[in-house]
Amino acid sequence: MTETKYFSVPKCFLDAVDRYATPRAQMHRGPNGWQSVSAKEMLRRIAGLAKALAELGVRSGDRVGIFAPNCPGWHVADFAIQGIGAVTVPVYFHESPERLTYILRDSSARVAITAGASQAEELANCRKDLPQLERMICARAPVGVESEFLRYEKSIAAAGDAEIAEYRRKAKEVTSDQLATIIYTSGTTGEPKGVMLSHANLTSNATDFSDEFDLSPSDVALSMLPLAHVFERSVDYGNFFHGVTVAYVEQLETVAEALLEVRPTLVAAVPRFYEKIYANIIETGRRVGGPRERIFNWALRVAAAAAPWRAYGKRVPPGVRLQWHLADSLVYSKIRKGVGGRIRIFSAGGAPLTPELAEFLWSVNLPVYQGYGLTETSPVVTANTPKANRVGTVGRPIPHVKVKIAEDGEILVKGPCVMQGYYRKPDETRAAFTADGWFCTGDVGRLDQDGFLIITDRKKELLKTAGGKFVAPAPIENLLKTSPYISNAMVVGDRRKFVSVLIVPNFATIEAVARKAGREFASAGQMSGDSWVCDLLTAELERLTKPLAQYERPKRFAIVEQDFTQANGQLTYTLKLKRRVIEELYRDVIDRMYADVEEPKPQSMA
Repeated sequence: MTETKYFSVPKCFLDAVDRYATPRAQMHRGPNGWQSVSAKEMLRRIAGLAKALAELGVRSGDRVGIFAPNCPGWHVADFAIQGIGAVTVPVYFHESPERLTYILRDSSARVAITAGASQAEELANCRKDLPQLERMICARAPVGVESEFLRYEKSIAAAGDAEIAEYRRKAKEVTSDQLATIIYTSGTTGEPKGVMLSHANLTSNATDFSDEFDLSPSDVALSMLPLAHVFERSVDYGNFFHGVTVAYVEQLETVAEALLEVRPTLVAAVPRFYEKIYANIIETGRRVGGPRERIFNWALRVAAAAAPWRAYGKRVPPGVRLQWHLADSLVYSKIRKGVGGRIRIFSAGGAPLTPELAEFLWSVNLPVYQGYGLTETSPVVTANTPKANRVGTVGRPIPHVKVKIAEDGEILVKGPCVMQGYYRKPDETRAAFTADGWFCTGDVGRLDQDGFLIITDRKKELLKTAGGKFVAPAPIENLLKTSPYISNAMVVGDRRKFVSVLIVPNFATIEAVARKAGREFASAGQMSGDSWVCDLLTAELERLTKPLAQYERPKRFAIVEQDFTQANGQLTYTLKLKRRVIEELYRDVIDRMYADVEEPKPQSMA
């Protein structure tokens, strides 16, 4: 079979600009609402910044950092850097000063590009610890530190046809096997590692994955996950390569508003985003009261009855179909309107999405396609698509990628998307591959009879009870989060006699239900210690975990009043639990759950 040829990132972008000439390539919120940037103007800005970087002495192979939120300038900087053969080193825009310094120093970045007041100030404060960092460029530089930066706006202001021609010339010299980016892993534990990805790694993934979704210039995509993470970046590459409009959300807090204003057709997100949508739907529906609440609850029952049809394509009785159409008119259409009303594709990655949540989304006509990948695989390995979708799996391998399962259940991968290695870490690179060249993902899973991949959990996150039973925490946590009363959860119990769980209640929903039962609470703290609340959560825990094996069922739980968030350092920037951090923070709470191991029924140890 002939090997597929992949091109560099700038060539793919330039081909798309020439093919589509999109009048609205980028959208961002300005002082007077949403503003657009055409593909032609985007290219002009890229060419101007590329010239400025070259004049600063940046050459092919040099590293340039980007420390900025999602915004048009992020991709301008990325394409400018790669267009002159340099290497993009992205840094999460809420990264700590220590990790920002580590990443820029470890990568030997010569130049860093930033945007926004807080990022500029943080970068300026770290400058003294970065002797190799020669220059800094800033968009919207704040008063007080602006003298330390070159202005991004000035760098792109005078660019014209000559600069565009020069950019095109230099971009032709960039080969697909060149290093394109170094992405530092989120590092939930230990020292972050720089994942080296070539141009072919990135473009093979962006094209092979996105080609399965029939993208077109009529689509509008919401760019909301951090661009420092490879998932959003690869998705947006695919969008640009197909002429799709990319609308940027700088702060996750404004996503709900952006959905209504931009009305996207495409959204890529992690499961936590969909869990929050579901929780908001349930909370809103049960808050209305009276006949409307009864209609809402009926519609939920219809959605569950229609799930075999809507999510799996199976036959259901004609009465269920009729009820679904009525429920769609009365309830589901309003749910869709709440996320803009035009969603064509929800993509989910980064962590497992519970089948129950996927079924609900499909049942209300919000198609969600789950995939699987890692930073080291650029990232997509497998994906459900409109052409082949199976709820409860993460799809089949994308074109040109091979997957097999090792004897111990670990998922192994080969393909053009697999990384070149870890930057300056040859021992770790060798350890990441088998002797015959398969990349070891560290995830455990299996392939079904039709080649769809089912993920069990992270190999290193499996809990082993004192009785020797292995327990995968993520599926249990996802199951618990389908409850309207549970906002978040983390299973614990490694080397213990049984597993238990830390539960973050959905206080708003519980309070609404309690009020109907004639109970009032002055605070979340009072609610956490209330026996009625504990009984409610105990019943939910028993109901939801009934299908699990005995050793998988949490025997006890503790109520945690504060949710796990990025801001408090308990989630990665891709919203994964920092398990060791959380376990250490709640060490005393966890120990109290195991102080008396004789009680067989779930009990609150708040």
